[in-house]
Amino acid sequence: MTDATDNSRDGQPEPGRVAMVTGGGRGIGREICYGLARAGRRVAVADLRSDDAEATATAIRAAGGKAIAVAMDVADSDSVVEGVHQVADELGPVEILVNCAGWDELKPFLDTDEDFWDRIIEINYKGALRTTHACLPAMIENKWGRIVNIGSDAGRVGSSLEAVYSGAKGGIIAFTKTIAREVARDGITANTVCPGPTDTPLLGEITGASDDGEKIIGAMARAVPMKRLGQPDEVASAVVYFCSDQAGFVSGQTLSVSGGLTMA
Repeated sequence: MTDATDNSRDGQPEPGRVAMVTGGGRGIGREICYGLARAGRRVAVADLRSDDAEATATAIRAAGGKAIAVAMDVADSDSVVEGVHQVADELGPVEILVNCAGWDELKPFLDTDEDFWDRIIEINYKGALRTTHACLPAMIENKWGRIVNIGSDAGRVGSSLEAVYSGAKGGIIAFTKTIAREVARDGITANTVCPGPTDTPLLGEITGASDDGEKIIGAMARAVPMKRLGQPDEVASAVVYFCSDQAGFVSGQTLSVSGGLTMA
């Protein structure tokens, strides 16, 4: 996974910058790790599921790339700081940060409680705050950085049964734009990629917990103009672009990868 020519401006491979991807052990995060490795990045696969993180890192190394697994719980500040230090020790300071770790359950808002709210916010919103806070100083010092946060179309237009998740992802969009403004003169960009309904293990777990799971999946696919769910690698390709040197003048943007579901 060392071919970087697709992400260079002059046909030459980009430098092997260090990328950390949270939630990189499976689904969209795993495909992002693979895509960054193919672009010549040294990849830290950060995930609460350490076995999944190691499996992704092993696959990258087997294909000729450079990768390590990092056990990280983005809902725990100490875990985040320790993980970022591990990456710095083994690969170098994080230059590319992709926040992909996330979690949700489908519930009407009135069926939720504060414990549920807290879990959603700790993972989906504050997780990105923690990693950004830990990684940004080195990016500022080095005058180069890429931050890509995985949002959701739920954060752009709302989504039934996902009130708290939608709010957290809306917060991610606003947070990313603000960071983009604050660090624009430091050679750092920050952008958000918002997947629509995507065929991932998390979506399977969310819908599998419902008696109407198959109906929910069918309704999601019908709502997309392309009449299908997205695939993780389709989301990953947008992330890899935002992480590239080619995207050096693109910042504060929110891009939906949703088959036309969201066009605003």
